[in-house]
Amino acid sequence: MTQSGVILYGPPAAGKDSTDRALRERSDDYIHFARIKVGSGNEDGYRMVTKGALNQLRLRREVIWENQRYGAIYVVDRPGLVDALACGIPVIHLGQPEAVDAVVRSFPEARWVVVELWCPADDAEMRLRERGDSDLAQRMDAWRETPRLDSADLRVDTAPVYPEFVASMIDTKVRG
Repeated sequence: MTQSGVILYGPPAAGKDSTDRALRERSDDYIHFARIKVGSGNEDGYRMVTKGALNQLRLRREVIWENQRYGAIYVVDRPGLVDALACGIPVIHLGQPEAVDAVVRSFPEARWVVVELWCPADDAEMRLRERGDSDLAQRMDAWRETPRLDSADLRVDTAPVYPEFVASMIDTKVRG
């Protein structure tokens, strides 16, 4: 059976977390892919490691993608993604087109459903305020800096729809 994964792409507050939760509530097949994080701040949904541990992954060429934002380093690692693909349908949150390309290129045998989530800036700012982000200005800068994808399997403006609806569309694509 072909392994599948879901890439949720979009700027901050576009609905990646809500869609991820809705997918996991829909089916136990979906699993949140916890990216590696080095740095301070929110630890929920990440695998926290030291700089030394990250350097070991780099030396073994097991880093698929890494970026720096909000004073931290975020990493998609090969061993973690191999494990996730073996356990179910990983749901990966990304915000750079190059990251999407790097993941898809690293696992060409997997069937990736790429979903571009977006919402207007006013909605994003409201969501960020509601969830209590202390670095609102930085996140809105990131929102403005996140380019649209050249291609995606699904594109969804999350402002007018519920996460469960988005999850249903994604599930149909994954299982179709």
